[in-house]
Amino acid sequence: MSEPTSARILVVDDEREMADTVAEYLEGKGYRAEIAVGGRAALAALKRKEFDAIITDLRMDGVDGLDVLEAARAADATRPVIIMTAYGTIDGAIEAVRRGAAQYLTKPFKMEECALLIERALGERGLRRENEQLRRAVEERLGFRNLVGKSAVMQQLYDLLERVSAISSPVLITGESGTGKELVARALHHGGARAKAPFVAINCAAITETLLESELFGHQRGAFTGAIEAKKGLFVEADGGTLFLDEIGELPLPLQAKLLRVLETSSVRPVGGGVERKVDVRIVAATNKDLARAVGEKRFREDLYYRLHVIPIHLPPLRARKEDIPLLVEQFAARFYEQHPNEPPREITQEVLKRLMDLPWPGNVRELRNAVERLLILGRGRRIDLRDLAAAVPEPLPDAMAGFAAEIVPLRVLTRRYVEWVLQQTSGNKLRAAQLLGIDASTIYRMLLRDEPE
Repeated sequence: MSEPTSARILVVDDEREMADTVAEYLEGKGYRAEIAVGGRAALAALKRKEFDAIITDLRMDGVDGLDVLEAARAADATRPVIIMTAYGTIDGAIEAVRRGAAQYLTKPFKMEECALLIERALGERGLRRENEQLRRAVEERLGFRNLVGKSAVMQQLYDLLERVSAISSPVLITGESGTGKELVARALHHGGARAKAPFVAINCAAITETLLESELFGHQRGAFTGAIEAKKGLFVEADGGTLFLDEIGELPLPLQAKLLRVLETSSVRPVGGGVERKVDVRIVAATNKDLARAVGEKRFREDLYYRLHVIPIHLPPLRARKEDIPLLVEQFAARFYEQHPNEPPREITQEVLKRLMDLPWPGNVRELRNAVERLLILGRGRRIDLRDLAAAVPEPLPDAMAGFAAEIVPLRVLTRRYVEWVLQQTSGNKLRAAQLLGIDASTIYRMLLRDEPE
């Protein structure tokens, strides 16, 4: 069970006095409590910080408690969310529990009851995390068997992975978005001598330059504003194992120089610190960019490119191995029913499989996985036929969005409209829409909050 002093709680209510009252009581119990006045402030707080638990009012203007629940669980499905509600809105609170809330409190409630629910929820979260870690460990021991495909290009990939997994030279994985670059990186790690050591991954495009430097190399206490305690960094966390640098092409030039030095000296120096530490880390980098072109355009260091390009692995797009699609569909369906055992079993017919093999799949394996999930959720009978396919997997984008062809609009406006269309298909369920689109729910919130130009 999490210790109160180590748990950060976000208290959300559009009435500041209520939020302050709950937060002050929780702080008296040893928790680190912060408040957000309203749902929009809560979504902003969730983007800035990590919280161990959330207690939120249900009825709030604009962004309500259900929206906060979806955003919180989209980022971390194990994080408990407790709903506060008035007596007249019990049905809404029950719906929140059905969507994943840990529990609900009916106003007015005793503060002792609130603290007890949080304590129990944090304890259950710890158990779920332990179980998830064990499950992942079992899956990762399977090594290359997590990769699916019998095509010639996949057989060549298996052969290459077997030959390079046992060594420690840097690897550069290239391929289009959605081809499974992180899956290959994990296969390299768990199929080699470092399998019992940590596998640590970071997306270089998802974090600002300042924070990314601290994440990678660590920092000393007081190194910059907000550095209230020392951080060891991902290189140290991955010591003895593998560090996976996804979207390496987005790494800022100053950090490229620091990464090159780590590769050459096998040592890291934290931000604000003067003492270097030796590390034994295998670097596996990945990108969907043309790094050779980036080198020519002076956006990527030539010396770093060749340092990473020791063992290049290129992943083919799904359209280049269409014969693997039936196997992938079978695997995705099996995983879906493992995760949703109460869903009625449905058979994907051969005519649907043939049609799936004919589609272009610009989003590659990730897009196919989302399509299979939609088919299994939206299918009307026990056999999924071409009518179900047409409803769940629209034609390629130009046909599906033919209504927009009468005008030329900025790409961000087109993207927003497509997200709104997907939300219509999911009856406004932002979490489900995010899962089907293969993005974070927070991205949907940012798109919808952004004003569309005239």
